[in-house]
Amino acid sequence: MAEVLLFHHALGLTDGVVALADELRRAGHTVHTPDLFDGETFDDLEVGVAYAQEVGFDVLAERGVAAADGLPKELVYAGISLGVVPAQRLAQTRPGALGVLLLSGCVPEDAFGPAWPEGVPVQVHAMDADPFFVDDGDLDAARALVAGAEDRALFLYPGAEHLFVERGSASFVPDASEASFARIRDFLGGLAG
Repeated sequence: MAEVLLFHHALGLTDGVVALADELRRAGHTVHTPDLFDGETFDDLEVGVAYAQEVGFDVLAERGVAAADGLPKELVYAGISLGVVPAQRLAQTRPGALGVLLLSGCVPEDAFGPAWPEGVPVQVHAMDADPFFVDDGDLDAARALVAGAEDRALFLYPGAEHLFVERGSASFVPDASEASFARIRDFLGGLAG
């Protein structure tokens, strides 16, 4: 089974993120969930983003990189929204990545290097009318990342919720979350097999 390093979104390491990690664990995977916010969690995305800005995005990115210290090189990196930044950075700069899961976010490929590493598959999952994903450039970055690559895929689900996998929140979309988890489970199973 795969070993996954899962980075949380701007609400922090919430019960919803832990629930997603637990789903992956029940599927047989080892999942690490570092807390980049030092225990702070938020109910409002704007408040969480403001906290992230106060701490500093560079500081949070460095915390994410440090979270991989002591873990095997052969990891699957996963991130939700803000968490895609350290996930993508590690996948592109730390040798040994087995795969990448990006939920509700995607950074331009050239942000962390000249090209995506050869042989590192990726899945991007988002809602097709999520204003953060669509209007902030993530959709364009995701389309560019997966273009022409057989081992990279973009999955768009109908709706506008940003944190659609966040169980227990108003933004949770059960059908889209279930569909994404089925694809993620198959992705991880393919890496482990």
